[in-house]
Amino acid sequence: MKLPLLVLPLLLGEAVYADSQTTYQQKCMACHDNGVAGAPKMSDRGAWTARLAERGIEGMYTSALKGRKAMPPKGACFDCSDEQIKRVVDFMVKGN
Repeated sequence: MKLPLLVLPLLLGEAVYADSQTTYQQKCMACHDNGVAGAPKMSDRGAWTARLAERGIEGMYTSALKGRKAMPPKGACFDCSDEQIKRVVDFMVKGN
């Protein structure tokens, strides 16, 4: 189920949501808005659902932290903490 963006701050907490949104916009959007090199687009609910079914949320975290296919570890956000990366994954998954 796709959630309206107005509901996400309630689910994630406003500060976490704002941080995740900012990190997404600064570090992830270039690939995940356009599907660069096979990255799941932020707006592609089917792509996220399939990945979750295949790997589960912990597998999604591992993929984001260690890299997968063309995506480098942490999506090349080397100044991001592991927790920050996990929150951005949650932001992208829950937004779809």
